[in-house]
Amino acid sequence: MTGQPPRLCRLTHDPIDATELVAAVQTVADGAVCVFHGVVREDSRNRKVRFLDYDAYPEMAERKMHAILDEVAVRWPDQRAAIVHRLGVVNVGEASIIIAVGSPHRGESFDACRYVIDRVKQEVPIWKKEVFTDGEEWIEGS
Repeated sequence: MTGQPPRLCRLTHDPIDATELVAAVQTVADGAVCVFHGVVREDSRNRKVRFLDYDAYPEMAERKMHAILDEVAVRWPDQRAAIVHRLGVVNVGEASIIIAVGSPHRGESFDACRYVIDRVKQEVPIWKKEVFTDGEEWIEGS
């Protein structure tokens, strides 16, 4: 999209700053900014989680993430979306992914935000290993 500001879309090993994502998508025309924090929980499938360890094919993952933002721009032309996903070790209580969508109206903002997380889980080559107090396991799919 020529003439549009650069989109915030990246992988990082550092904690994610949600404020940065909100600033990247919010305009004075917006009545809503929907922010999704995908957070590491303490329990998964009745096992105690110590941390998650994310790995990716970075070039393909970022390309797919940009493609998802392109899809949002086509489906919801008044929206702006941003995605940042963590790689490496992510501790319980920390965000592994944050998505923000700025929109003139709340309904479309919620819809687009849900669309983005669902598409990321379906399409982006990022793999998650759950490390438990009693072992570890690579998780496939969503």
